[in-house]
Amino acid sequence: MDKKLISKYKQTFDSIMHIEDGVEFWFARELQEVLGYKTWEGFADTITRAQNACSNSGVKTDDHFRDVSKMVAIGSKAQRDIGDIMLTRYACYLIAQNGDPRKTEIAFAQTYFALQTRKQELIEQRLDAMNRLQLREQLKTAEKRLSQNIYERGVDDRGFGRIRSKGDAALFGGHTTDEMKYRYHVKDGRPLADFLPPVTIAAKSLATEMTNLNIDEKDLRGEDHITHEHVQNNRSVRQMLGTRGIRPESLPPAEDIKKLERRVKSEEKKLAKSETLPDLDK
Repeated sequence: MDKKLISKYKQTFDSIMHIEDGVEFWFARELQEVLGYKTWEGFADTITRAQNACSNSGVKTDDHFRDVSKMVAIGSKAQRDIGDIMLTRYACYLIAQNGDPRKTEIAFAQTYFALQTRKQELIEQRLDAMNRLQLREQLKTAEKRLSQNIYERGVDDRGFGRIRSKGDAALFGGHTTDEMKYRYHVKDGRPLADFLPPVTIAAKSLATEMTNLNIDEKDLRGEDHITHEHVQNNRSVRQMLGTRGIRPESLPPAEDIKKLERRVKSEEKKLAKSETLPDLDK
């Protein structure tokens, strides 16, 4: 996500935050607008899913979601009472987790509310982390589909390993999977992809999806034909990267993705133990 866009969203989300007795909270109707929901009814469904997730995780829902009412102007100096919900940061996080993932606002909100601090550099770091985790899952899905495809076409697990390794060699300029694992100090039994930077994970995923597509389109069968296809796709992706001055084998390794996952989960656990809502009726 572009840094200017992150800054814009941060200012918007900061602007609807309220503080009472040192405790941060948000109103659902204000959150509805910044999350891009046009109707309260549609947003209320998302809130219900978030409340269910809160309850299912063993957290007391009333501590994070509180029904309130307030007066709003309806024209000609008249007012009417409408229902609203006070939300803790954790409640907002659960709402974002249960929102429409296609919305850019939702993607930002998932990170914004997951952090106990609102510092922009930490928001940017977490967005980068979430992007890498998502790319890794996409690669796992693509490789699982490739494994299923080639198994149906007469290639066993060992053959799949050889196909993937030769594809890696094509992507990394002749360096095999084992050679790249040695470069990155990857321990035995750990996948190389768990230490690759985002651009390389995306490149592997693209090449794999191209192979999946062409296996189906061309009805490729046998290890030799599928290997040739996969190698050519990885070479094509490498050539594309090369036009932008990117050589995958020269990029530094990224943080162990297992550590990244643990840190993200730790932040979420801390968030669930955040402050409860202040009593505005005092």
